[in-house]
Amino acid sequence: MEIAIHGGCGTLAPELLPAAEWEEVRAHLAQSLRAGWAILAAGGPAVDAVQAAVVVLEDSPHFNAGYGAALTHEAEHELDASIMEGTQGRAGAVCTVRRVRNPILAARAVMEHSGCVLLSAEAADRYAQAQGLAMVDNTYFTTPRRVKALADIQAGKAGGAIRPITEADRHGTVGAVARDARGGLAAATSTGGFNDKPQGRVGDSPIIGAGTFARDGVCAVSCTGMGELFIRHAVAYDLCARMEYGGQSLPQAGDHLVHQTMSGHGIGAGLVSLGADGTVHAPFNTRGMARGWITGEGRICVATHEEVFDVGHC
Repeated sequence: MEIAIHGGCGTLAPELLPAAEWEEVRAHLAQSLRAGWAILAAGGPAVDAVQAAVVVLEDSPHFNAGYGAALTHEAEHELDASIMEGTQGRAGAVCTVRRVRNPILAARAVMEHSGCVLLSAEAADRYAQAQGLAMVDNTYFTTPRRVKALADIQAGKAGGAIRPITEADRHGTVGAVARDARGGLAAATSTGGFNDKPQGRVGDSPIIGAGTFARDGVCAVSCTGMGELFIRHAVAYDLCARMEYGGQSLPQAGDHLVHQTMSGHGIGAGLVSLGADGTVHAPFNTRGMARGWITGEGRICVATHEEVFDVGHC
């Protein structure tokens, strides 16, 4: 059994946040891992584990998903999420939702009950509400950090930026991958998109094969970065295909996509992936990427930049 998560590439430089806040970020990553691991340890399926892990990250203000999500150009929130299990290839997703508190739960409901893979906008919110999921006002997702980031980006476009705009200001995503005791794989991804995005924009996170993919016997993957290029290159599926048909290892496939394909376009990119043999690989080409995993000995490892912290036993 294994689980790994990411909290988005393009992490702020360490000096831009106080040490206590970085510690809280790592604590929330560990909480996410524990939530997923508890399900795996009880014999539950990987798809339940990735859902539980992502819910924790959606509820944290430190990540661009759910509470704390990026703002559109109109200073509103439109959220995307997807989930996939690798045994039967079932998947569900929602995009541009505005009122469901945890978009990953809406994606799961779509997978389980709708007969569809992707529902969008107000129809997806209505579906989530009909399924009994918690609904909130759109302002619930707003945090002061996102308001400031939007103001800085828009000021920069107007020629009055007061500081350089970072990758973390622009975008971010959360995701999880897991393998259960039966060898089943699953992946989940959730995001608020990028700050100052146009209304109606949809990135890779809710697109199966672009931002999320899982296939038993091969791998599970969740991606983070500028979604338009992940869609064009079908990155999540490409990683799986490179392994299944091309004979590449998980690290070979992931490193090529992040450090060659995506870096060749000059964009920040990262992913977290899990092989059928339990290998975890989390490459990124930015200053940092919030991430974490649980080792075979049950140790919880989390990181935001290069240094990896062992934060205890699960």
